[in-house]
Order: sequence, then structure tokens, then C-alpha cells
Amino acid sequence: MDLAIAHDYLTTRGGAERVVLEMHRAWPRAPIHTSLYWPEGTFPELRHADVQPMPLNRIRPLQRNYRAALPFLAPSFSSKSIDADVVLCSSSGWAHGVKTRGMKVVYCYAPARWLYQPGRYLRDAGMAWKAGRAALAPALMRWDHRAMASADLVIAISTATAAAIGDVYGRDAPVIHPPVSLSADGPVALPHGVEGGHLLCVSRLMPYKNVDVILAAMRQHPHEHLVVVGTGPDEARLKALAPPNVRFVGTVTDAELRWLYANAKGLVAMSHEDFGLTPIEAASFGVPTAALKAGGYLDTVASGTTGILAPTLDDDDCATAIGHLLVTAWNRDAIRQHARQFLPDEFRSSLSEAIAAASSAASEVMGRNGTAPV
Repeated sequence: MDLAIAHDYLTTRGGAERVVLEMHRAWPRAPIHTSLYWPEGTFPELRHADVQPMPLNRIRPLQRNYRAALPFLAPSFSSKSIDADVVLCSSSGWAHGVKTRGMKVVYCYAPARWLYQPGRYLRDAGMAWKAGRAALAPALMRWDHRAMASADLVIAISTATAAAIGDVYGRDAPVIHPPVSLSADGPVALPHGVEGGHLLCVSRLMPYKNVDVILAAMRQHPHEHLVVVGTGPDEARLKALAPPNVRFVGTVTDAELRWLYANAKGLVAMSHEDFGLTPIEAASFGVPTAALKAGGYLDTVASGTTGILAPTLDDDDCATAIGHLLVTAWNRDAIRQHARQFLPDEFRSSLSEAIAAASSAASEVMGRNGTAPV
């Protein structure tokens, strides 16, 4: 069938962008429609894809500051019509607004977090942005509900997201977990200034990621060392809070990230994630995780087998989870086995089967109604 992909914006190297990369690998000829595209900011492999940015992309400063595009994103996607049998919308708030003559399948990371959970996700936003969001929220919620109602199939990335889709939109969504595209078998490179035997945090440096909780917990483990991978608007504040046993390494290559995972004692992750990809990345190297007992980590961390779950975001709870991780004798083979259920082949197969089943069901309904199937 003729399939196209739509995604919110391709300007960073995040988990959603890795999923789009896997969608591209599954359907390499499918065009990728997006509002903003900054090749230097996202994964270089996407340069080989047929990425088709919208006219909004001509405003070049927005490529590095997608939040500034807030007033323009809903109109941009609403005015986009994609001529395809199936449009696969990779969406955390916008891509599901496109129009199509065919079937619309939404792969939903979460109902727009900044819209429905502003207290958690907008702590770092400026007052002007928050005021703009508050003014636009009622209209955007109505737009969002109409856009999601136009989907023939909505797929959730986790049980937490499926529950949120039910709460916000009142519809059921099957779960297909995102894949781990960072293969443990790839090239390895030693990052500058890192010796190994460290704890690891891989995260965008934004307030809602709760990296500050991890930094505070590390003060209770002064003889351990934490390496923080990632950049973001909260970087300066976090560096000022960090104890001496924490090192920030910024953006790293996939080869360097493999080395960091392979030589880590454990991963620490304390954010409220819709899925929680990094514990699976760590697990593929046989590395356990200390994570917050919430959200997507309930799907990706098997307590007692692949990691430790901290009951709250309290610094002491985080420090206690780290302590348990360090003294537990982990079965590294069992951890790697857990990661195998999140391999790219499983993702592509499950997604293809779900789309094919939905398309077949739609064709049968159209046939019964006397309408030619797509």
C-alpha cells in the first residue's frame, strides 16, 4: 500500500525521532512530512529519507526553537493534505492533525503533555510562553480532540500512554512499544575524560526530567561517579547544583554512548516518562537501572530483574535505589533477554501487522457499504 509518515518536528535527537528513523527503515520509500526540519539537530540518517518540511520551516529560527512555533503548528498541520492510502502519524501533539484521503493511523507518544500536564512539563518555559499557552489552550484542546477523532486507529507507546489516551480522548489504544535502535553490537568509541565503572544518566537537560534529583542523590554516594549525557536549557542550573562526583559530557556519538553503557555500573532515570527508552538501551548491554516507579518505566524496568524502582522523587528514595542497584548481584543475561522484546524487528512487525489489520477491517466495512476500498 501507499504509505506516508507525518511527524511533529525533526529538530532534535530524541526518542521520538529514533522511532521515526525506524519507521523510515520499515518503509524507506515513504515520504516524511513534518513542520520543522533541522538536519544538523536530528539524526544524520534522516538525510537519506524523503523529508518534506512544511512552509513554516522557511522561518529558520524556529528550527532551533520549536516552542516559538506554538501558534503556527495547529494551522500548519490542519492545512496539510497527504495523498496516501495510509498516513502513519508519529505524534506527541501535532502530526495527527493532517488530512488524508486514506486511513489515518496515529502512533501516540502521549496526549500533548504541555497541553494536559503543564505544571509538570513547562517549568522551564518563560512567562510569555506560558501566557501564550494559557490563552491558546481552550482552542487547541478543541482542535486536538477533533484531530484525534479523525484517526482510524490510535496506537499507544506504553500502558501509561494508553491510559492517558482513554482519559483524554475516551478511546481504546493497543500498545506497541517503541524499539531500541541503539544496537549493542555497533562501533564503540571512548569518550574523552571518562574512565568507566560509572553510573550513567542519559537525558535531555530539562526541568521535568528531574536530573536535579539524581544530582542530590549522588551526594549520598560520594565514592561513586555519575556521567550525564545530554544537553538542554537546564544545563547551566544543573552544573551549578552538581557535586564533584558528577561529570557532564554533553552530546555524544552512538559509538561513545555504547561505550558509556557497556562500562557503566548502572543507569539512573527519575523522570516521568511516557515510555522510558533508556532502561531498555541499558538492558541491551546487560546494565541494570534505578528508575522512578511511574509512567513508562513500569513497562521497561522489571523490578528486581532488570532494575530497582524508587517509590517517589524524594532524594533519599533515589539514593536508596542507587544503593540497592550497586549491591545487587544482577543476572546480566536475564537483563539482556528482557531487552530483546524491544528490538526494531519486533516493532516493525507489530506496527505493520496492526496497520494491515486496520486497513483490512476498513476495506470490509467500505465493501459492505458499497464503497470501493482504498
